[in-house]
Amino acid sequence: MTASPPRSAIQTTRWLAVGSLIGLIAVGLAWEMVVAPLRPGGSWWALKVLPLALPLAGLLKNRMYTYRWVSLLVWLYFTEGVVRATSGEAGASTLMAVLQTALCLVLFVACAMHVRIRLKAAGKEAVAADAAAAAAAAEARVQPAAPRNPEALP
Repeated sequence: MTASPPRSAIQTTRWLAVGSLIGLIAVGLAWEMVVAPLRPGGSWWALKVLPLALPLAGLLKNRMYTYRWVSLLVWLYFTEGVVRATSGEAGASTLMAVLQTALCLVLFVACAMHVRIRLKAAGKEAVAADAAAAAAAAEARVQPAAPRNPEALP
């Protein structure tokens, strides 16, 4: 029998992930609309936060798959933050870029720890079953068509 994960650790990583994701959305909107827009009055770059809104429901529902793909998605925003922080823009823009970069790091660590804690708690049997199910699904997608019987053709 495997021990159940520490509920407080799972809840902590969950709320860190949700909080940093909401923070990234807020920073992205504020940055492009108010604090340091690329054009006066705001810019269309504010739409860059739309992909961040998609995983919010999955994180709130505690879906493992969402934590996994968010940990990959966040690196796009991390890269933007690093590039804009080191590009020599004005002070407010640099501050927002550094804040975005920090939130990305928090989000990544929270997602990675959340997945690690839950997989460790699931035990080796659950991980093996998950891998077998993924392999079976992949095999089903790649299954070749049944060979035709040349003798049955008219």
